[in-house]
Parts: sequence; C-alpha cells; structure tokens
Amino acid sequence: MQALRKASFRSDKLQPVLVQLTDGRSYASAATHFSGGSDPRHFKHQDLELHSSKKLQKKPDFGKLIFGRHFSDHMLDVAWSESHGWGVPRIGPIRNIELHPAAKVLHYALELFEGMKAYYGDDGKVRLFRPDQNMERMQTSAKRTSLPDFDGNELTRCIAQLIDADRSWVPQSPASSLYVRPTFIGTEGTLGVARSKEALLYVITGPVGPYFPTGLKPVSLLADPQHVRSWPGGAGAYKMGSNYAPTIHVQKEAEKQGCQQVLWLHGDDHQVTEVGTMNVMVFWINENGEKELVTAPLDGLILPGVTRNSLLALSREWGEFKVSERNFTMGDIEKAVEQKRLIEFFGCGTACVVCPVHNILYAGRNIKIPVPNEKASLSGRFLRTLNDITYGRVRGHPWAVDIDELIATVPVSERIAVKSR
Repeated sequence: MQALRKASFRSDKLQPVLVQLTDGRSYASAATHFSGGSDPRHFKHQDLELHSSKKLQKKPDFGKLIFGRHFSDHMLDVAWSESHGWGVPRIGPIRNIELHPAAKVLHYALELFEGMKAYYGDDGKVRLFRPDQNMERMQTSAKRTSLPDFDGNELTRCIAQLIDADRSWVPQSPASSLYVRPTFIGTEGTLGVARSKEALLYVITGPVGPYFPTGLKPVSLLADPQHVRSWPGGAGAYKMGSNYAPTIHVQKEAEKQGCQQVLWLHGDDHQVTEVGTMNVMVFWINENGEKELVTAPLDGLILPGVTRNSLLALSREWGEFKVSERNFTMGDIEKAVEQKRLIEFFGCGTACVVCPVHNILYAGRNIKIPVPNEKASLSGRFLRTLNDITYGRVRGHPWAVDIDELIATVPVSERIAVKSR
C-alpha cells in the first residue's frame, strides 16, 4: 500500500474486521477505524483516506462491455456500529468482504443499494446524474431497513473521490458510462430478527454498456396477474435486494414464453405498476382526446425512480401534453390499442434509461404495441435530451454534477441540491 493521503487513525478506537483482498492477502480494514469525532452520527468526506492500489487490473474493451461484469480498481467503504457510530471513510483496492455466517444481511436481508452513473462528457469532464435524488432514496430505504442514517452530501463527495481515483475507468463513449453501486448491509453476526448493531456502507464502480444485450430495441413483456411484485403497506417503494430476488423466477418463466421482461400487475383490475426493474410510462390519446403521458403513482407500490422523476419534470417543462401520475389497467391498455389511441409504451430506469415495448403477452394473447421511429418517438426524445444533459452538451444544467466541483471546497449542498426546473 502507498502512504495514506490523509491519516486519521486513532489507535484507541480500533475495531478491526478481517477483509480478504482479491489477490489473496488480508488485513484489518481501515474502514473499521472509528473516527471518535465530535459527531459520530455522520462520517465526513474530509476524513477520507485513500489507499491506492499497487496492482491495477487490465481494462476490458470498452466497446464490448457487458453490464455488471467489470469492476474498477478501487472501492469506498465506511463501517458503523451502535457503540462507536460511523467510522472513517476509506478508498482502497477492490476486495472481497468477509462476513460472520450469522451476519444479518445473510439471514434477514438487511440490505439496500442504489444505482447511479458517471458520464465522460464531450468536454472531458466527468459528471454524475442527479446524485442528490439517489442519496435521498437511499436514506429512505435505510430508514425502512432500520440501518443508520448518514449525510447524503458527504457520501456523494466521497463517491466523487472514488470516481476520481478510477477516472480512467470512465468510458469515453456516448454509448457507455461508469456504473456506481452504493450498497448498505447489516453485518452484525447474531441470529434473531432485529435491527443490526453493525453495518457496512460500501461503493463499487464499473464500466457498463447497454443494459440489454440487444441494445435499444423494443422488448416483449409477460403480464401475468398471478405474480405480484409489491402490495399496499409493503416495501415495493424501497430499493432493497429483497424486492429483486423473488422476481428472478418469474423472469425465467417470461423467457420460456418468449418474452424479455415481466410487466408487474396489481389488484383485481390488473393495474400496471412496473416492468422488470423499471418504471412504466404510456403515451397515448386519452378518452378525452388529449395527448397524455401517464405513469403509476407513488403510492407505495413502485420505486420512485430518478429517471422517472426526470422524464416527468422534462415533460412538464415542455408543456406539450398532459402529464399524469395515476393508476391505469391492462383493460385501459387493451382498449387504447383497439381504438388506435396508444402511441407508445416504454420502461425507464438508470440502467437502460428508456426501453420501448412492442408486445405484451396477457391472458394467453399477444397485444401488439405500436413502436414509433426512434427519432419521432417520445422515448427517443427523452433519451436524446438526457444524453445531452449527462454528457455536458447542455451547459450548466443542475442535474449534471461535475465530480471536480464535488471534490473542490465548495459546499456540496450549494451544487447538487438545486431544485429541478
């Protein structure tokens, strides 16, 4: 290891946890050195320690990236315990994490995560897209999982430092980006359904291409009401791993029937909620003869997607059609198709941005969904607009946050907490 960029160890507060490195060595993680500062409720970016890796990995071909298969040289981690509060945030070589076999995360799914992206702009700057939104959602998920609170601005600045340490891993391509995965797990090694008295927050990154191997091509969906993703009073609105594991079996069933994704329905009236791991948007002529973009409401059933929020904000800023957050059903979709009022149906999310749909297998029959030419489609317009923002073609847009500004001395809250127009 190279010398620490900033040393702030306090030997009287050490709580070593064995961590296994990817090259087979092990050491006591510096992330478990507790700061013992005046406010252990929050970690601070100014305490961040950087341990640069001496053994850098060979980078993949950025033109042939498969989503989620490649990871950058470093990771960020910071430990928490009920007795000591937050420890010192630390950037070091990416490594395996060793857990007690009774760790809460392994038995009771005390876990949550976020999905973010960093983009290499046309001007050479690296930007995060609306990190404040991810931090707000992550804090909400942490509260629901009984994991400790943290300062989202401080974590964002630590993430900016992590991206800076692996800046060469950010693809210089408009078709690729650096995926950022903050993760928060309960690590206390005790059995019993209870909140975890120990936790680990860590962030890994990696270059990614298109989420779907076929690229931006329309997909087909299986809509089967016997499979339910979420329900009133549940945890469907939180980004927890426990929401995703039960969907994998259904996804495989969809593939057996020739579909790429699952359209999640709810209730006896078969309300449309989400598609795969994405939010759903429908563009149609409603029964009043108005052009309308409609998506399911934030009523606890769906994830409050950052991309969803952004597309709604753009639509309201354009002011060209009605924008609604309300319930709609498969019956509404079938009727709109029969009456040739449905213009477009697509999913949206961080991983894929937008994903058009061309067919829904529902009640044993195929519902053919119109797919406009990409240049003429609303989903295509959304994609081009967001790309212009994320790649810096729209100068000074508050949604695209330069990591160098986060690293600088300007308070992060002055930069990323800007309200969307």
